[in-house]
Amino acid sequence: MTDVHSKAVRSKNMAAIKDRNTVPEMLVRGALHKAGFRYRLHVTTLSGKPDLVFPRYKAVIFVQGCFWHQHQCAMFHWPKTRTEWWRQKISANRKHDEAVQDKLRELGWRVMLVWECALKGKHKVPLQQLTLDIAHWLRHGSSFMELPFA
Repeated sequence: MTDVHSKAVRSKNMAAIKDRNTVPEMLVRGALHKAGFRYRLHVTTLSGKPDLVFPRYKAVIFVQGCFWHQHQCAMFHWPKTRTEWWRQKISANRKHDEAVQDKLRELGWRVMLVWECALKGKHKVPLQQLTLDIAHWLRHGSSFMELPFA
């Protein structure tokens, strides 16, 4: 199956996809700030430029899109066009994510992934509960955590 868009239109669409300040990221940031947590954003000196960095807790949070990072949930599906290219692209994203997380943990940082499906869709977690889960993890959590819980 061929692409329904021209190369120029597809390029414009892809260029418009944001890698920071996304709606899910802004929801998490707003909820945590309202709960009294302070953080730094997209720290370039840390591997992977985490979305939120909590130096006080030696913790970072990545707000991940289910499609781009291949989360095994109802929101992820393989594209029907250019399947081999997409499999390579998304698999490379996964490998990069794992390497970044390993590197951060080696440096003593705790890592949390908040998946897009926790914030929208039919299986979303209420924002108040999500905030409580993140707060508990920041204060008492392990070296790695994902929301929603796997």
